[in-house]
Amino acid sequence: MAAPTLSRCCCRAAGLWGALRRARQPGTRHVHERPQRARGAKGLLAAQCERGLFQEVFPAQGADEQLEALLEPGRPPVAVYCGFDPTADSLHVGHLPAVMALLHFQRAGHTVLAVVGGATARLGDPSGRERAREPLEAERVRAHARGLREGLGRLLENHRALFWAAGGGRPLGRAELLDNAWWLGREPLLDFLCGAGGRLRMGTLLSRQACQARLRSAEGMSLAEFLYPALQAYDFLHLHRHHGCRVQLGGADQMGNIMSGYELVTKMTGTDVFGITVPLITSTTGDKLGKTAGNAVWLNRDKTSPFELYQFFVRQQDDIVEKYLKLFTFLPLEEIDHIMEMHAREPEKWGPQKRLAAEVTKLVHGREGLESAKRCTKALYHSSVEALEAMSDQELQELFRQAPSAELILEPGMTLLDLCRKANAIPYGPSGYQKITDGGVSVNGIRVTNPETVLILGQHILKNGVSLLRIGKKNYYIIKWLQL
Repeated sequence: MAAPTLSRCCCRAAGLWGALRRARQPGTRHVHERPQRARGAKGLLAAQCERGLFQEVFPAQGADEQLEALLEPGRPPVAVYCGFDPTADSLHVGHLPAVMALLHFQRAGHTVLAVVGGATARLGDPSGRERAREPLEAERVRAHARGLREGLGRLLENHRALFWAAGGGRPLGRAELLDNAWWLGREPLLDFLCGAGGRLRMGTLLSRQACQARLRSAEGMSLAEFLYPALQAYDFLHLHRHHGCRVQLGGADQMGNIMSGYELVTKMTGTDVFGITVPLITSTTGDKLGKTAGNAVWLNRDKTSPFELYQFFVRQQDDIVEKYLKLFTFLPLEEIDHIMEMHAREPEKWGPQKRLAAEVTKLVHGREGLESAKRCTKALYHSSVEALEAMSDQELQELFRQAPSAELILEPGMTLLDLCRKANAIPYGPSGYQKITDGGVSVNGIRVTNPETVLILGQHILKNGVSLLRIGKKNYYIIKWLQL
C-alpha cells in the first residue's frame, strides 16, 4: 500500500483553491481593489485555509472527502486535540495559532482537548532543535504544567465570555484541559514497548527530518529524545480510545510527530484519523518566536503585561498585519478587507494594528486587561494625566518595570529640585540644577524648567498619590507620596 501523503492546502477540498490562487496572483489586486470572496457557506476546513490558519492536512487523500464530511455541520461533534509542552510556566504568542485553531473547532461545535505535556516535557521534543533541551526536574515540570493549564483555562473562558455571542444559535463545543502525565505516568514500560512500541517502525522514525538532523549533529541524539515521537503518538492513541479523538493539531514543525500518531492509531484501531498543522510565528529575522530563541512574548501577565502585549501587536508592520488579523482574531474576512481598505486611505491612523492589538489583548487578558493596556498607552505616549491618575500600583510597575521607585513625605514648600534630589534622579550641584533649567525634567508628562517650582497637589502630585518623574527621554522614576 502506498504511503499516505499530506495536502499542502486543504482549500483544494472545498473548491476554493482556484479562486484564492487567482486572487493572490501578482498584478490582480490593487490598493482599493480587493479580491471578491467566494459566496455561500464554507466548511470549517475551507474557512480556516482561507484565513491561512490551517496549512497542511495529513493524509491528503482523506482530507478531500473523509475529513470534510466528518466536520460537516449537523454531524456529531468531533474531538480534536493539541499538545502544549510545559517547558515554561506560561504560554507565549507562538502558541496562539494552535489555540486559535482549537477555538475555531470549538466554535463549530466540536470537542477540543488542550493537552499539557507534563510527561513529554521531561524528554524534550527534538523537532527543530540543534541540541537537546536542558533537562527539567519533575517538580519544576509539574509547576510549569499547572501554569499552562491555568493559562489555557483563561483563554477558553475569555473566549466564551467575550467572543461567543451564541454563535447564531449554535452551541459552543465542549473543552477539556488534560495532562499526559495522567496516563503516561501510569503506563508500565514493558506494556508500552510491547504495545505501541511494536507497531511503530524504526525506519520511519529514523527517516523523520528532525531525527536525521540530530543524528548528523556533533552532539547526536539521546534515546529519550528519539522516543519523544512515540510517546506523542501514544497520546493520540489514548485520546482516541478514551475521548474519541480523530484530529491532532500542531505547529508546522510537528508534522513528523503527527504522522507517527496517525500511523499508530490507524494500525492499532483501524480508524481514520487526521492531522492539521498551523503556521509558525517568526520574528522579522525569521527566528521562531519562543523561549528557546529568547524572544518570547508571554501570555501570563507577570511575564508580559497587557500593555507590552498590546504594544507588540500595535508595532506590527503593514506587510504582516493583515495576516495576523486573519490568524489571531475572529473578525470576518469581509471586515478585515474593510479595515485594510480604510488603512490604505489613512495609514497614519494605524487602524489595523490597533484593532489587532485590541482583539488579542482582550482574548488573552480580558476586558480589564485591554482597558489597562489602553490606560498605560495614554499615560506613556499621550501624557494623559487622567490615565496616570486612574492607574493602579500594579499598572505603574508593569509600565515602568525598570524604573526606580521612592516613597516620600511631602514637606511644606518642597520644590522640584528637592524632589529630584530625594529621588536620586539628578546629581547634587550645578549640573543637576542645569538639567532642570535646560528642560530635561518633566513631572506627570509636563516639562518643568524652574528648579524652585513648589510642588502642588493635583498638578505635580496626582489624586492617586503618585508622581511620575522623567529625566531626559527615557529615565523614569515613580514617586509614591505618604501621609498626604
